[in-house]
Amino acid sequence: MPTSRSVRTRRSRRSRARCSSDYREAIKQLKKAQIPDDQVLAFYEKRLGQIEQIIREHKLVTLPSRPARIRLGTPAENAQQPAPHMNPPRLLGNTGEQGEFVLPLSVPGKTEQKYDDFNYDAAAWTLTAHEARPGHELQFSRMVESGVSVARAVFAFNSVNVEGWGLYAEAITLPYMPDEGKLISLQLRLQRAARAFLDPELQMGKWTPEAAREFLQREVGLSPAFATEEVDRFTFRAPAQATAYFYGYIRLLELREAAEKARGFDQQAFHCRRICCARRSSPACKWLAGERSDRLVLQ
Repeated sequence: MPTSRSVRTRRSRRSRARCSSDYREAIKQLKKAQIPDDQVLAFYEKRLGQIEQIIREHKLVTLPSRPARIRLGTPAENAQQPAPHMNPPRLLGNTGEQGEFVLPLSVPGKTEQKYDDFNYDAAAWTLTAHEARPGHELQFSRMVESGVSVARAVFAFNSVNVEGWGLYAEAITLPYMPDEGKLISLQLRLQRAARAFLDPELQMGKWTPEAAREFLQREVGLSPAFATEEVDRFTFRAPAQATAYFYGYIRLLELREAAEKARGFDQQAFHCRRICCARRSSPACKWLAGERSDRLVLQ
C-alpha cells in the first residue's frame, strides 16, 4: 500500500502542476511523482475500479459482471514494450481466454533510456481507460463473447478500428477525470495528433528524425526514451500504423454525430452497438448509425 509520505508527495506535485500556466511545466511536475514498482499493480487496480464506477454512474457502456484481468509485465515484456498495453485474446478458436492489461515496471538503464510517461497518478486515468475499460479489454472481450467470423477476424483487424476505439474510450471518460487526469489525457491526444503528420512527413523528408524527436519532447512533453521510440516507430518499426489512432478517433466522432442527428440518442446503446460491430468497416458502421438509427440509438 502507498505510504502516507508518498501520498503527500503526489498531492504536492499535483498542487504545483495546477499553479503552472504552461502545460509542459505542469506535465513535468506531475511526472515527478512516479509510483514505486511494488505499488503499481494495486494502484492500477484501484484506478480501474474508479473508472468502472464512472462508467456505471454515467451510463457510458454496459460492463460485464466479470473483472478485468490486470498483471505486471515480465522483465522481457517490460524491455520489449515499456508502456501499459493490452494482450488481446485470440478471436478464433477461443476456449475462454481473456485479454490481459499488462503493466510494465521500470527498466534499468541510462537516464536517457528511462521512461517517465506511464507510471504516475495522472497518467493512470487515460491509460486505464484506453487499455482496459471502456477501451481494449472491453472491446476484445465483447468480440469474443459475441463471436467473430473468420473473414472479419482476418481482414477487418486494423489499427483504425482497434485504436480508434481506444482513443475514443479515453475521450468519453475524460469529462469525469480530475483536472490532472484531463491534462494528461489531452497530452496523449496531442501525441496522437502529432503522429498524424510527423509519420508521413518523415517519410516525405520534411522532418529529420532528430527534429521530430526534439519536437515530441518539447511540445508534447514525452521523455527522451519515448520520443526516440516514437520516431523509430514512424521510420522503420511500423510506418503509417501510428497515424491510425487519430484517424480512427475522428471517424468515430463522425459516426457519433450521424447517430446524434437521428431520431434520438442513447450513448450507452450507441457504444454497446459500436463495440459489437467493432470489426465492421467504417462505411458499414455509418450505415448502422443512419439507416438503422431506430435500433441503434433509441431507448
